[in-house]
Amino acid sequence: MIVRIRLRNLRRALLSAGTTAAVVLGMLVGTVGAAGTAQAAASLPCDIYASAGAPCIAAHSTTRALYGSYSGALYQVRRASDGATTNIGTLTAGGYANAAAQDSFCTGTVCTITEIYDQSARHNHLTIEGPGGNGGQDVGAIANALPVTVGGHAAYGVWVSAGVGYRNNSTSGVPTGSAPQGAYMVTSGTHVNDRCCFDYGNAETSGNDTGNGHMDAINFGTECWFSPCSGSGPWVQADLENGLFAGGNGSWTGNKGNASPFVTALLKNNGTTTYAIKDGNAQSGSLTTEYNGALPNLGGYTPMQKEGAIVLGTGGDDSNGSDGSFFEGVMTAGYPTDAADNAVQANIVSVGYAAPSRSFPVAGTAYRLTNVNSGTVVDAVNCGTANGTAIDLWSSLGNTCQQWKFSSAGGGHYTITNVNSGTVLDSKNCGSSNGTIVQLWASLNNRCQAWDVTPAGSHWTISNVGNGMALDATNCGTANGTVVRQWAQLDNTCQQWNIAP
Repeated sequence: MIVRIRLRNLRRALLSAGTTAAVVLGMLVGTVGAAGTAQAAASLPCDIYASAGAPCIAAHSTTRALYGSYSGALYQVRRASDGATTNIGTLTAGGYANAAAQDSFCTGTVCTITEIYDQSARHNHLTIEGPGGNGGQDVGAIANALPVTVGGHAAYGVWVSAGVGYRNNSTSGVPTGSAPQGAYMVTSGTHVNDRCCFDYGNAETSGNDTGNGHMDAINFGTECWFSPCSGSGPWVQADLENGLFAGGNGSWTGNKGNASPFVTALLKNNGTTTYAIKDGNAQSGSLTTEYNGALPNLGGYTPMQKEGAIVLGTGGDDSNGSDGSFFEGVMTAGYPTDAADNAVQANIVSVGYAAPSRSFPVAGTAYRLTNVNSGTVVDAVNCGTANGTAIDLWSSLGNTCQQWKFSSAGGGHYTITNVNSGTVLDSKNCGSSNGTIVQLWASLNNRCQAWDVTPAGSHWTISNVGNGMALDATNCGTANGTVVRQWAQLDNTCQQWNIAP
């Protein structure tokens, strides 16, 4: 009875405030019944923005519908075993992804995400990005690399590491020139790096850097383009081309960053005078306005010169060295109201994004890292113990020089320690280019010695946190002595590992 009275009073109060408030009410009422259940809310982000006069012209998600009525495909996966593809849709209209369909289709092999469908009527689907001015042909994300639960359901996000990217250069309805635009994405503050550029939003149609103001994309990472920055990030910033803007003319120490496991990252730009950056914990609470003010006065940004392509996971010129996680995101035509932004944040929080528990790797257990392609194991050359000892692949010898222990490096990352030497797996000189070798070095507690360990079908990829690149058998070599190096993700078995005691 108390709940009914409060909701009735709230309805009267909000309806008196107008249409946008009614949308917020719909969100609140829709989520009361959903709390603690798998029920989807009736009014989802694109419904909210449409009611507020800023309709979605792109809506991408691998986890759920972003319209209450949407029941189509969310994304497509392709399996490595035979090249077959299938679409992964929703369980119900307005509901969550059918992850079980992916699991069944991909059993016994690796699947990659080849297309992320636009749920809006504009059909601005994202496919794997081709070469650009600052990056080569990209690859698709490994489909099971980012397990998540949303609305109480298992689902998968898009795990972006160096070499992964999606794009659409021939879009419909995406703002161009100085037309206003809004956008948000749900990402993660625990899978980031400081390389360019984990973006979602408006980019050049040519895949090249065509100048200031030709992009209007959300960026999320730890790259401080305009110093000083506040803290260590990650920050939601505006990639307006030739700069990641924390606010104002670039440097804006009022932007404090957000390292939550799930982050709502929001950017809106009226195209002529003003832009705003917001972030929030996607699991609880409200949005924080990190910046709301004038566009940069550095030339080319006032007015904006947007071109209308859509990019995910890379910069506008295909700069593709970044790490990032993507669960959902939309772009709007028009400048959304703050009330609409707040209602969208409330909806995101209501569905309960959560990371499933992972028991692997077990701290203190000694493992062998076996390359799936060659069957040889990661080895400290000549059982060396000195700093700079090289790492290669060798037939299993059953000794501690080929054994490795995993320990937490914070943020879901790992330090990988050689059992024989006690030194750790290290990206040489913190290198960031393809071909950077790995070596043993005394622990420095830095990101160059921190590693992500993520599923790749029934195997694993191991990628460096500092540069986003995967542990790789040079030229897919199978002979003893093959050098272990780092390379952008290639979605092949030369970069996949069995990890077992």
